Amino acid sequence: MVQTVSCNDCNLSAVCLPLAVAPDQVEQLDNILKRGRSLKPGEHLYNARDPFRSVYAVRSGAIKTYSLTEEGEQQITGFYLPGEVVGMDGISTAYYASSAQALETSSVCEVPFEHMEALSLQIPSLQRHFFKLMSQEIKSDRELHMLLSRKSAEDRIAALLLSLSARAHRRGLSAHQLRLPMPRNEMANYLGLAVETVSRIMTRLHNEGVLRVQGREVDIQDRDHLCRHGELRLNVQNL
Repeated sequence: MVQTVSCNDCNLSAVCLPLAVAPDQVEQLDNILKRGRSLKPGEHLYNARDPFRSVYAVRSGAIKTYSLTEEGEQQITGFYLPGEVVGMDGISTAYYASSAQALETSSVCEVPFEHMEALSLQIPSLQRHFFKLMSQEIKSDRELHMLLSRKSAEDRIAALLLSLSARAHRRGLSAHQLRLPMPRNEMANYLGLAVETVSRIMTRLHNEGVLRVQGREVDIQDRDHLCRHGELRLNVQNL
């Protein structure tokens, strides 16, 4: 007997796509999802310029998106955590604008967009949810540019940590004890900083008692300090 898996059985249902539909409509969403695609660390979910066919809900692990500079170097544009949707940048152009790569062992649920469009006509709340996600993508891009152009190195790091904290809390996890999904060099790449700068500031914040840092494990000890430096109202969906 084949055991079927429903969105209702997933511990992310309260923060993922099912939150946009009524309980009696979840089965319709179940019918179009493709679950259980797993990715090894470094494996690509899709590449820039690939034809756009689906968006993906992160089920476990973490996904980064990046573009290539004219010199062929990666510029990280976002980090996506469980319950968040990646691939929205392909809706308007019919191809993905950036590449998506697993930071660690991850799994995703694939949502074929043509089926999602048809279902959205039947479930207006789902359509509104996708409009909200697209709006958040636009807002996140604008706020990232503001962050990189106006904020000091410590401000940028504080803003990222506060974003990760808020997103962990949204999934019912601790808002103080974080496990960073990215290594220091990718954190630095995203924030437009040298990796030495990130390491120096993280060490100083640890020594000052603002953070307790051990590898990728971060315990926020003085949230008020971070809030003073990360005051920009960043979108927690995609930072």
